[in-house]
Amino acid sequence: MFRQIFSNIPDVTKNLLLINILLFIVSLFLAQSGSGLENILEAHYINSTFFQPYQAVTHMFMHSLTDPFHIIFNMFLLVSFGSHLERIWGSKRYFIYYISCGLGAFILYNVIGVWEIWELQTELKAAGNDIQYINRLIHDGKLVSGSQLNLKVINELINAGELKLPNEVHDSFRKYIAYNYSSLVGASGAVFGLLAGFAMLFPNTELNLMFIPVPIKAKYLIGAYLAFEVYSSIYNSNDQIAHLAHVGGAIVGIIFILFWRRKDRANFY
Repeated sequence: MFRQIFSNIPDVTKNLLLINILLFIVSLFLAQSGSGLENILEAHYINSTFFQPYQAVTHMFMHSLTDPFHIIFNMFLLVSFGSHLERIWGSKRYFIYYISCGLGAFILYNVIGVWEIWELQTELKAAGNDIQYINRLIHDGKLVSGSQLNLKVINELINAGELKLPNEVHDSFRKYIAYNYSSLVGASGAVFGLLAGFAMLFPNTELNLMFIPVPIKAKYLIGAYLAFEVYSSIYNSNDQIAHLAHVGGAIVGIIFILFWRRKDRANFY
């Protein structure tokens, strides 16, 4: 039965599913051995000391190792909605759409974070600090021990005059380190693009949820979900979920649909 279901998934969606699952398993294995693949492939803000250009793509194939529901939910939505869109669009258009939505998630995720890092750098510079020096310390892991600040090293650097952290700058210093380590993982941005695309193309398709006894039209269910993400990106910014990335994926998806519809209205679904 499982083999039959798997064989019915179109090629691009199937490969995306396999890559996500494979990287999740490999990441679990490496984490147990003391290595961290997620530390390499997750996406950092573009002005973080840990950022690498390839992360703009690789982040959408990584998922939280501490929350299995993260990958389960994303892969369920990928197969449910991605398979349908791939069948009507074809592999090439579908793949371009999916990756573009993931990139859109990464871009919007960076909008606020990059500005915050820049402001924190300005404040630290004004206190007389060398940002390049601080970045080297962060990149080499000298300011953090486990998940906590290495206060012993920080105090030694302050006493040696290599860090200048008056009381009003302490919080900015902590935030700067946190923003450098902050990262984005998951296929959620690309998946939200799939949801937005499906809702625009098939707004009156009725969807069933296990915990709701009545079917709900896609335009209402997905529309409400997207509205919740917009709300959460503004008011729930501290819940460790990249709501802004979800919104970014959906926005790019909507733009693509509107463009394709206008360009080829006769043949576009």
